[in-house]
Amino acid sequence: MNLQDKVIVITGGGQGLGRAMAVNLAQQGAKLVLIDLNEDSLQETVNLVEQAGSEAKFYLANVTVEQEVEQTFQAINSDFNGFDGLINNAGILRDGMFVKAKDGQVTKKMSLEQFQSVIDVNLTGVFLCGREAAVHMIENNRKGVIINMSSIARQGNMGQTNYAASKAGVVAMTVTWARELGRHGIRVGAIAPGVIRTAMTDAMKPEMRERLENMKPVGRLGEADEIAHTVQYIFENEFFTGRVVEIDGGLCM
Repeated sequence: MNLQDKVIVITGGGQGLGRAMAVNLAQQGAKLVLIDLNEDSLQETVNLVEQAGSEAKFYLANVTVEQEVEQTFQAINSDFNGFDGLINNAGILRDGMFVKAKDGQVTKKMSLEQFQSVIDVNLTGVFLCGREAAVHMIENNRKGVIINMSSIARQGNMGQTNYAASKAGVVAMTVTWARELGRHGIRVGAIAPGVIRTAMTDAMKPEMRERLENMKPVGRLGEADEIAHTVQYIFENEFFTGRVVEIDGGLCM
């Protein structure tokens, strides 16, 4: 896909990886549609997209609420006369041990709310947005691309029962959608990042950060721009579908 003048929707587009993706795609000539819950951060991303030489519009919506998702994608479809891509980037963390015990006594367990809140955003939100994007692409007879953000944690990670389950589910949906939607000219892929440098990692104690860096053969954390570059690759490579790209510095080998 040539990204010039293509309309790309990004959930969680107000900050972090979503913002980096938006700016990179803008530099390739794409027009951006941003979905998030924080108007101020969304406007900041819009400003950066415009500085990169393109245009953007944002919509406030909760990706876990079916009616909001349906209405938002209907509005996007109407405002832009269709769209060409979706990046399901919105996600949350609510880490905690499945069961925590000491000396044979359980002291804490992961609550249903803690589990379900992550599933709602990271898995159900991806389902709802992916479904509505596919509906409009098919009805508009418009070939498109859906990219779902997974994680290397999908293989299982201590303290992340909820997150790992959600990101494994995202991969399963990615492969399923690629097989179902290929006949309509829609490609579907996923990206599984490792530890990416963010404000949170910058605030870590030096020894913790050094331990993370030493775990990787490349000897450093990933950068948001490197994930954004992978997004660009999936859009532009029209032979890519139904696969997961691991960008983790060689951590999972």
